[in-house]
Amino acid sequence: MDDTEKHDTIAKVTDRLAARYPDAPRSLVVRVVAEEYESLDASRIRTYIPTLVEHGAKNRLKREFAAESAEL
Repeated sequence: MDDTEKHDTIAKVTDRLAARYPDAPRSLVVRVVAEEYESLDASRIRTYIPTLVEHGAKNRLKREFAAESAEL
C-alpha cells in the first residue's frame, strides 16, 4: 500500500471504531489503529490488512476498556 492507501485505511478504521467506542478518546483509537497497521505493514499479502487492523484494534480497545472498568 502506498501512503495514501495507508492513511485512508487508518482513517476509515478509526472512524468505525470511534463510533463503536464513543467513550474512548479519539487519540487513543488513532494510536491503537496505527500501531496495529504498523505491525502488519511488512506483510506480503496486503488484501486483508484493513480487516486485520480493525480486528486487532477492536480487541485491544475491548481489553483496555475492560481493564479500566475493573479498576473503577
